[in-house]
Amino acid sequence: MNSSRSLSLFAGALSLLLLVAACTGGAGDVSAVHRGDIAFAQERYDEALAEYRLAVRQGEDDAQTVARVAQTYAVLGRVDDAGNSYSRAVALDPSLTDQAVAELMRMAFDARGRNDRFAMATAVETALGIRPGLGVGDMSLDLARHYFGSGQYGRALPFYQKAMGEATDSAPDIVFEVGQAYEEIGDCGHALVFFERFRTMVPRSGRGEVDWYLGSCAFALAREARLSSEVGMSSEAERGALSEALQLVDRTLTVGEPRNILGQAWFEKGEILSALGRCDEAMSAYAQVREVDTSGALVDRAQDRFDEIRFGRGLESLRGGRCR
Repeated sequence: MNSSRSLSLFAGALSLLLLVAACTGGAGDVSAVHRGDIAFAQERYDEALAEYRLAVRQGEDDAQTVARVAQTYAVLGRVDDAGNSYSRAVALDPSLTDQAVAELMRMAFDARGRNDRFAMATAVETALGIRPGLGVGDMSLDLARHYFGSGQYGRALPFYQKAMGEATDSAPDIVFEVGQAYEEIGDCGHALVFFERFRTMVPRSGRGEVDWYLGSCAFALAREARLSSEVGMSSEAERGALSEALQLVDRTLTVGEPRNILGQAWFEKGEILSALGRCDEAMSAYAQVREVDTSGALVDRAQDRFDEIRFGRGLESLRGGRCR
């Protein structure tokens, strides 16, 4: 039963109360709930709300009265208050779940129509709290972008995934936003998948921003993989981690972004190659630092590494295959 029909039936039923109230004497003989019902039927919603809340304060805090409060808040468009009251009503009487969820989702769709994403998300959150796993129709992308725009990237991701699952062909901007969301929560592994996918969807001229994100994430993962290789791994696992690190740092150098870390990327490549025992290549990588970085400290460190390898040649076997 849709919401407008429910309200019509409610109003029709309450018209009978008007007749009863007229035939039974003064207003003092009618409870606050009945006065609220009469006001609601006459579309005097603020007055109805006042009467229902009075009834609750006077001890008529049963599920049906609380549901009346919730429905009146909903008609008035007060999403937060309606959600709180519906949650309370359902806690008192779970049979009200369908009514509560239907009304909250109606409010969510209405809010989206007004381009009020905050109210839309609030209504959906409450509905999902009452019925976890509830479908949100075609609001997934709007909800994802609401959370993304407010910096709640972890909450945005499930809705982005739903939106992409429902679309026959995801738009490039959605793919990029998903990558950014993963990057923001520190999951560069997943972020890279979406950044690489985005690059294949746009012309070369549109890759500048994504290359910055891609290169940054690849560099962070490369350093992480190299450092992990130093923590008690078997020789095979160590070489695997170093090979992965080399592929990642090469990706940063290939896209050439972010430019301000290219010197660090060449230095990191030198560290990886040195650990792999590829000494000539490591020296070449350290030499590149001077070409792209003006930081004296990093250039000096790279020169030190270069000299350690150059003057320590022939000692690799004593260092377990490492160049220094």
